Amino acid sequence: MALPIVTLDRVRKRFANGTEALDDVSLAIRPGEFLSLLGPSGCGKSTVLRLIAGLTPPSAGTVAWDEGRDLGFVFQEPTLMPWARVLANVLLPLRLAGMQRQPAEARARATLALVGLEDFDRAFPRQLSGGMKMRVSIARALVTEPRLLLMDEPFAALDEITRLKLNDDLLTLWQRQRFTAVFVTHSVFESVYLSSRILVMSARPGRIAADIAIDAPYPRHAGFRLSPDYARHCAEVSAALVQAMAA
Repeated sequence: MALPIVTLDRVRKRFANGTEALDDVSLAIRPGEFLSLLGPSGCGKSTVLRLIAGLTPPSAGTVAWDEGRDLGFVFQEPTLMPWARVLANVLLPLRLAGMQRQPAEARARATLALVGLEDFDRAFPRQLSGGMKMRVSIARALVTEPRLLLMDEPFAALDEITRLKLNDDLLTLWQRQRFTAVFVTHSVFESVYLSSRILVMSARPGRIAADIAIDAPYPRHAGFRLSPDYARHCAEVSAALVQAMAA
């Protein structure tokens, strides 16, 4: 089995206001997996992402990378620059990294094509739908070709039809690019559809209550959602979530 990209070992997180967000969280993220963090609101799922990204330090325990941090982050909101066109938004990480304009622009356009927005490079964010804005956000996170993509409930605010379509598109990108994904969600159904593994978290202070492998093969399509295998996994994950919340 491949060595982990990131390891959290007995991590605790207490904020300055006294809120204990996480308690004794240990997990290993392995290359190429699609890992979902599932749990109730306030259980520390987003805090785990921020610890991995180095945006906040642990109060106890360690967060260790096998090499330097190499990641993209997709937040709950697209957080695009409203005054800049789509191409400029996607170019931003490459400009900050000092890449020359011509190769940077070529890579940004190629990444926009991956998310199906090659014809919207001149549009402003206000001219896009919610789903299209999220695609731009994903493109911006992937344009640096990170090993690890962190996603914090990126589809939660979208309508169900758009959400299902973006679930399919995200899996296509993941299989094509072979980055490692850590995906935060409240949805049992979304987590089972997307993931190779699901970590179920208990209510605050968050702990890992269950580690569940989803052994259904990829690629996954709409028919998987109607299959007995999908229903079985959903029932298993739902039971683990109920038990974690009760505990």
